[in-house]
Amino acid sequence: MSYALQQSPSRRIGGVVFVGLLHLGILYALVNGLGRQAIEVLRQPLITKIIEEVKPPADVPPPPLKFAPPPPPYIPPPEVQIQAPASSNAIAAVTNVKPPEPVAAPVQAPAPVAAPVRVPAVLDAGHSCHPPEYPAASRRSEEVGAVGLLFLIDAEGGVIESKVESSSGHSRLDDAALAALGRCKFKPGTIDGKPEQTWARLRYVWKLQ
Repeated sequence: MSYALQQSPSRRIGGVVFVGLLHLGILYALVNGLGRQAIEVLRQPLITKIIEEVKPPADVPPPPLKFAPPPPPYIPPPEVQIQAPASSNAIAAVTNVKPPEPVAAPVQAPAPVAAPVRVPAVLDAGHSCHPPEYPAASRRSEEVGAVGLLFLIDAEGGVIESKVESSSGHSRLDDAALAALGRCKFKPGTIDGKPEQTWARLRYVWKLQ
């Protein structure tokens, strides 16, 4: 006795409906360009990169080892014997002879500068020179004394200036001597023989006869 597989009508209808919906979905996708996008995606070129195989490094010999040069051999310096100089204080010889004393070179003194020779002016006795007259009032009063006078004499022997250096103690006697002797002629003074303006000094003594 054989049994036939029997399907229910409801399940058969459901399968038909599902297949129909699936076709509708595919059709919608094609209409909206999904298929076109899928084709464009498939049309894009594929980029491929060839990666070179990394080869293991060849056998490279290691760099030579560097050694520091050995230090130079130590050579001791030669021994040099230095002879000490003889002391200057050492006595070389002994003698009883006294060494000569050093003679100093004579120092030449500078030549002395000659001072100018001055000759003062003096009263010229060759010319007439009247002595002063005794003032009458001084004679009555018995006035006496010595008066010192100074006269400035020019190069020709004339009196330029006169003054009393020391008084006799009486002004009348001083003035009389100064006035009288100021009219006398003098020999002019000289400096190294040349007539120059110099001062002459005179002393006149008043005394009663």
